[in-house]
Amino acid sequence: MSVRVAVQGADILGEGPAWSPVDKRLYWFDIKGFRLSWYEPSTDARGAFELPVRASAAAPRRAGGLLLATEQGLAFFDTRTGGFDLRQPMDLGPGFRSNDGVLLGDGCFWWSSMDDNGGERPGVIFRTCPDGFTEPLIEGIHIPNSLAMSPDGTRLYLADSKRQTIWAHDTADLSRREVFATVAKGGPDGSCVDADGYLWNAEWGAWRVVRYAPDGRIDSVIETPVEQPSACMFGGEGLSTLFITSAREDLDEAALARQPLAGSLFAVEPGVRGLPLPVFDG
Repeated sequence: MSVRVAVQGADILGEGPAWSPVDKRLYWFDIKGFRLSWYEPSTDARGAFELPVRASAAAPRRAGGLLLATEQGLAFFDTRTGGFDLRQPMDLGPGFRSNDGVLLGDGCFWWSSMDDNGGERPGVIFRTCPDGFTEPLIEGIHIPNSLAMSPDGTRLYLADSKRQTIWAHDTADLSRREVFATVAKGGPDGSCVDADGYLWNAEWGAWRVVRYAPDGRIDSVIETPVEQPSACMFGGEGLSTLFITSAREDLDEAALARQPLAGSLFAVEPGVRGLPLPVFDG
């Protein structure tokens, strides 16, 4: 499988890719750069918005625009005008910010907070449902990532990048979990699930994206031209393209010389389609 550059960039911490079936665009963030970028595969158009706060994850809204997870809480963002509306202010704690997040098959937006000091203190997994109710569901995860759900809705995938582990939680009882996969190098970052129920995970620090079978076995590996692929999401026509964000955070000059495309958005056609996700009704 050949990985290509979709949008060449220099994101410090590219994260949070979200495909909008409403706009036919992929949206993603540079968390440290206070920026929301977008790419329209059918026309090759692209652009970006500057944000007033750090944001990290998004869900497309049926009413238009996006729901954003930010360091100050949840916001609505108008993708036509760039209008930012902090609808649900939240105090995540001193030194904390939002991190991973995705709209899952239950119609709710699952998102996380983390200590910006490398996850020194544990963060929280929140769930926000269309009626606006937000509740903390899982605690004790230092760098929470990889939020995804199996097609039948019975398993919630969640990683702690600091512990190099991905777990599968029983959605009927989130306290019940089992180790799904562990990595030896780097850490598991953002994930998505394909239509066959396989989990795709970007391995930060390992130059690759891994496809896991539902039993946790490695099915295939996509090598990336950058050391820090950060998240992946299916999008484009028929959800046939896997988009991969990346970061140049903490890379010195020598490292950047070896990977000048660090911080770009990549794309690959892996031969499988993504699992369609809902839009947010709130």
